[in-house]
Amino acid sequence: MIFDILTIFPELLDSPLNESILRRAREQGQIRIETTDIRDFALDKHSSTDDRPFGGGEGMVMKADVLQGAVNHAREQNGPGRVILLSPQGRAYTQAVAEELSQQEHLILVCGRYEGVDERFRATCVDEELSIGDYILTGGELAAMIIVDSVTRLLPGVLGCADSAERDTFSRGLLKHPQYTRPRVFEGQDIPEVLLSGNHARIDEFRFLASVRQTLERRPELLAGVSFSAAEVKVLKQHGLHGQIMALQSESA
Repeated sequence: MIFDILTIFPELLDSPLNESILRRAREQGQIRIETTDIRDFALDKHSSTDDRPFGGGEGMVMKADVLQGAVNHAREQNGPGRVILLSPQGRAYTQAVAEELSQQEHLILVCGRYEGVDERFRATCVDEELSIGDYILTGGELAAMIIVDSVTRLLPGVLGCADSAERDTFSRGLLKHPQYTRPRVFEGQDIPEVLLSGNHARIDEFRFLASVRQTLERRPELLAGVSFSAAEVKVLKQHGLHGQIMALQSESA
């Protein structure tokens, strides 16, 4: 999979995109990450990528022709790709969107800056806008890195454990169950006895219930979109949780 990141600050991306799982995925040829300096496509001697907005107002606006030149370059180098503008006005980025993007072969991530981009660039060149949250960053670079990281770990063979991505928090709308490791006793707290039982069916049930309880406590709104199998509903009823979940889902309907 190819990620093309278009930015006026390519150096910001160097270290995060060359560490840990991303570095290994790059070395193994599972992903390719290209960074393009938008300034290279500026049309004046000052390498200007932005200008004052027509009609007046605060700040600067990134230029449509310069951004278009960077997108065209990415496509010439790596073929057609889905052009995504990182923008606070975009669709909310979720695990489901990451899974959707992981089916693409080439993503072109445009990192906006200043007061935004010329609307004509968005209308002409952008396939989709994505937002990583309802807050404002100084630029789209951090958002681009988040997308690269979250999509890469979904690609086949990237994670050491094939089940890791499928069992992550948000993979089915539930928070992940609590995890424990050595030492067995920490600050007087022992781990749940069931985890030492060797009974995998009991362990799976314990983890499922812990995941549901944790979601009810911390992010109950997530349960609105979760469906459960008949076997899971039976377990939830046995432990008095099914009614709470049905009430939540009824309220959100």
